[in-house]
Amino acid sequence: MPSKALDTCVDWIVDYKIAVRITKSRNSKFGDYRPPADGKGHRISINHDLNKYSFLLTFTHEVAHLITYNKHKFRIDPHGREWKNEFKRLMVPLLSDSIFPKDLVIAIQNYLDNPAASSCSDINLMRALGKYDKRDEQWKLLEEIALNTPFRIRSGRQFIKGELLNKNFCCTCLKSKHKYVINPLTEVQPINPQHKSSGGLRS
Repeated sequence: MPSKALDTCVDWIVDYKIAVRITKSRNSKFGDYRPPADGKGHRISINHDLNKYSFLLTFTHEVAHLITYNKHKFRIDPHGREWKNEFKRLMVPLLSDSIFPKDLVIAIQNYLDNPAASSCSDINLMRALGKYDKRDEQWKLLEEIALNTPFRIRSGRQFIKGELLNKNFCCTCLKSKHKYVINPLTEVQPINPQHKSSGGLRS
């Protein structure tokens, strides 16, 4: 995470006695919070492959869940008004040019107008954060490749890129021929047609 935010995050870990666990990448989420149970205290997990700015944003998101839980337990919507207020309260002091690049400060400020359950749902924020990811040259963003290009995702599943449908691309699975909507910022690897096989490509 950004070095200028380290003291703040350490204070949260110490004050709330948080057990932090770094996990393998999860497609469905960047992190999660679990309240005390079975003799264990507050627990937060964060995906290992996030860039430092995504890591800080995700950790702050989960600490806001912790504080909201301490105040309200399970009596409220997990991503309702109470959580949004806590998340904003924690994030605002971190929105400094010494912690985040200027473009991210602006993107996060816009996101905080009405933060969603996942930052993944804000395309502009994800696009801004994605500029700071380290990505292998063989991997592109789905929005960067041409229509009708065959590609695979990290799980190994193969698709053909289709038209933009609302905010996502409608893609066809090469194996089942079923249609799926896929986020334009999904990392994909274009497939060279002559190298395709019926068994699919392996990661």
